[in-house]
Amino acid sequence: MKNKDVVFIIAVKKDGQLKPEYEIGIESWRRWCKKNDVELFLLEQPVLPMEDMHIIWQRYFLFDIYDANEIKANQTLMVDADTIIHPDCPNFFNETENKYCMIHDDGSYDWVLRGMEHYSKYVYNGAWFNYWEYGNSGFQIVNDKHRDFFQHMRDFYFENIDNINMIQQKWGTGTDQTPLNFNLNLQNVDVKLLPYKYNMGCMIKKEVLAEDMLFTKIGWIYHFNGIPNKDEQVPLWMKKTFDYLYG
Repeated sequence: MKNKDVVFIIAVKKDGQLKPEYEIGIESWRRWCKKNDVELFLLEQPVLPMEDMHIIWQRYFLFDIYDANEIKANQTLMVDADTIIHPDCPNFFNETENKYCMIHDDGSYDWVLRGMEHYSKYVYNGAWFNYWEYGNSGFQIVNDKHRDFFQHMRDFYFENIDNINMIQQKWGTGTDQTPLNFNLNLQNVDVKLLPYKYNMGCMIKKEVLAEDMLFTKIGWIYHFNGIPNKDEQVPLWMKKTFDYLYG
């Protein structure tokens, strides 16, 4: 029997509950997975205490989690919970060519280049790569041949934790995304960038997140990041989008 593809989402509850907007996003994935014969796996407990390792970095325990749960996956999409998938989204697993897949992040080149600059200086001894090949870590498709790379990511984290925390706190350059891109490049991982329609981030800057719901007509997966006043606006837009597509 062929191993199934899996959608993997971090759903660790803080203070005993998951944000309602994350519940909404996960429900959209649950329905899409059922329709497309794909398994949904929710990481509801951290692998390590979160004070020892940021929860976002813990997704790189993916294959260890699978081994512990006796899961045999074909390909896995690791996707952020602040996303909603269109019910008619094509099966993107068919477009990977069995490569490590992401979507280019062009939401803010200032933010991207600042992160690259600081990591290059403080961690990577001046190394550099093409910023137009920089992917968003909120959508990653991987398979079993990437086990060693995930081990490399975890080793990198613990070997560089002080610099990682310093860069994040001083310059606000995110969590795993920039080092992920550097490490993919330096480890010569074969990466394929899928089109924007599969991870539509920073929609405010693209001027498509509006009451006419234009964004739902030009793409398939909506990533509600880069939105001002996010504590109010992200829940509002995620509920509005889910009701529009699934209501």
